Amino acid sequence: MQACPIAPVVDLVFSRWTTPILWTLNEYGQQRFVELQRLIGVITPKVLTQRLRQLERDGLVTRTYHAEVPPRVEYEISPLGRSLAPLFHSLAEWSPNLTKVQAAREAFDTHEPAHRRP
Repeated sequence: MQACPIAPVVDLVFSRWTTPILWTLNEYGQQRFVELQRLIGVITPKVLTQRLRQLERDGLVTRTYHAEVPPRVEYEISPLGRSLAPLFHSLAEWSPNLTKVQAAREAFDTHEPAHRRP
């Protein structure tokens, strides 16, 4: 038994690029690779490909291949991935607190005793 039951969820959902990919697909719906990359921003094609494959393997994203000329591939969040939407919503609601976190950090850094500094 794990000490923290949410640790595996955090590892799965909150890796570097997983959260932006899932959030984007949840927010904007089905996307082609290039559209998804554009919406996310600074992700490289190699990293996006790796993360999409892992998310598909984990059952959080579905990939649909259309045998056309040229071929077309679309990605969308799966029902399992969509079940994370309340979590994303809760985190988005909490995000205004980031200014308080920044203020706390600045206050800490300003008032930290010299004996505690590296």
